[in-house]
Amino acid sequence: MINNIINNNLFRLLRSGVFNEEELVEPMSAFKWKRLLQIAEAHGVTDYVRIGLLRHKTDPNLDFGYQVFEDVLKNGSANEECVLPPLPRYDEQPRMMNFFFNYRLKRIIKEESNNPDITPETMELLFLIIRNANQTLNRGVYLRGIVELGRFLRDKGNHVDFVSLESSLRKLGLLKMASLHGSILTSFFHFDPNEIPYMLKEDAAAPTITQRSLNNTATDTAENWHFRMRTNGMVENNSKVFRRNLRRSMRYIRYNPLETTSNFLANFAKSLSEIEE
Repeated sequence: MINNIINNNLFRLLRSGVFNEEELVEPMSAFKWKRLLQIAEAHGVTDYVRIGLLRHKTDPNLDFGYQVFEDVLKNGSANEECVLPPLPRYDEQPRMMNFFFNYRLKRIIKEESNNPDITPETMELLFLIIRNANQTLNRGVYLRGIVELGRFLRDKGNHVDFVSLESSLRKLGLLKMASLHGSILTSFFHFDPNEIPYMLKEDAAAPTITQRSLNNTATDTAENWHFRMRTNGMVENNSKVFRRNLRRSMRYIRYNPLETTSNFLANFAKSLSEIEE
């Protein structure tokens, strides 16, 4: 497939840009590099790819004469060209779409905020995992979230109470989804499973799910409506988007059936409410 080499080079650049790993890219045409940069932009990782490109200035397989590199490389000063952006704070309380899980989340936040033994990093990582789960259910695997998860684990993981975190993830039905994201880190970013103590086991489906999300990025983001009102007043259903979102929900339903179903129904209801009267 055309996207295999594109996706492989994307991960090489991300590993280089984020985790400073050294490996040569595969030669590609200007068209394929353009497609790679489009995927990077859709997944919010252009800044990391840029750092990866700068670290490959001596790579014999990378032709910087391509016009496509001009815009992505011209941003940032020379003194900051390989400096990672600061990790954002993950202290904004997320929510879950399933009523019972959201109620449990509120209880966890209340109980652990009053527990002096629970570190702020533990709650930050919990919120990051929930945010990544929400993104996956709504758009598929989102690389920005995965990269931030990896950076957080390596930068702040030694401050996390993983026993408490795993307990919270179990109560919220998120251990399987969190393990999927952990498996993406081991599969594509060379993480050791020991760096992800809450991971149940490595998910064999992680590579396929990730590659599918990358390959479907363009079509998954092309349209975001399920229903709209025609000029004659009749309601029009975008069946293609509906089927795509339904397939995505079915793909992830085994990771958390209740949350996945609640999320799909909530999005369905929101689409109905947005019909112009």
